[in-house]
Amino acid sequence: MPRRTKTVAPDSSTVGAVLPETFTDGGPLPKLFAFDLDYTLWPFWVDTHPTLPFRYSNPTTVLDRIDTPYGFYDSVPRILHALRARNIPIAAASRTHSPQGAKQALSLLEIEGEKAIGYFDYMEIYPGSKITHFKRLMKETGIDYEDMLFFDDEHRNAEVDRQLGVCMVHVLDGMEPGVVDEGVREWRKRREERGAEEDQPDKAK
Repeated sequence: MPRRTKTVAPDSSTVGAVLPETFTDGGPLPKLFAFDLDYTLWPFWVDTHPTLPFRYSNPTTVLDRIDTPYGFYDSVPRILHALRARNIPIAAASRTHSPQGAKQALSLLEIEGEKAIGYFDYMEIYPGSKITHFKRLMKETGIDYEDMLFFDDEHRNAEVDRQLGVCMVHVLDGMEPGVVDEGVREWRKRREERGAEEDQPDKAK
């Protein structure tokens, strides 16, 4: 059954909003946060649900050609805003067949008075394998795969985890603080495990 779009609450304020616990607990954070778009940052497939082009309606909503409203999941603006406040780079990694539609939506939606597209330091938005997306991200950023955290709603994109070592979290119902915490805690667990392995004496000696 195809997924249906959801109504997104028109609340643009991130001030005083609930943040992921891992952003304030003093623990380490990944050097790059990467997000898929469809059903991760917003509740629709940008290449099938809207009748493009989009046009501006208000800071949290764009309208397509037949006046259907679209926007982010409720928690997305405050998550992105919190990442920027911590100087953590943000990337979009999407295999959508409508890169133009995705970028148009990001250019119209706003977060704290700024176009959402300005929150993304890197954008890999085009059809194809997520392996390609992340190889390019590593080349552009110089950040190791193991220092990246990726959120995506499709299991098939876990190939970046299996093949490259990017910590990926499967998003079931859009981004929210709890999903971020799940991802950061898994990333920290792997980081600790790598550290423990490095501390092991070389048995060959």
